[in-house]
Amino acid sequence: MTDYPITPPPELVQQWDEEAIELWAANDTPTSSHIATRAAQWGADQELEACCALMELSDIHARDFLQSARRPKRPSLKELALALVEQHEDGWRPSPKDWDTIRRALEQLPDPS
Repeated sequence: MTDYPITPPPELVQQWDEEAIELWAANDTPTSSHIATRAAQWGADQELEACCALMELSDIHARDFLQSARRPKRPSLKELALALVEQHEDGWRPSPKDWDTIRRALEQLPDPS
């Protein structure tokens, strides 16, 4: 167990509160859900940083390994769209969500000159 409190600073809590109010005003997202999610993410990141600091004491590569294993990068929109196309089967009918992913990836492509 650590000897430091994992309590977010008041400024950060205020920021989350303001974000939650904006989300609620925009689409009725529950404010408590947003704040709880952000707090959980922040707490997990604090714990990961503490673990990484300990790993640095033993092996510099251990920190990189731990960080990449516990916080992997999300696939890019291009990677998601390509995975959908590569997984197709004869008669495949993409769902509306699949079409949205493919459309958004195509929209990011530059127009030819």
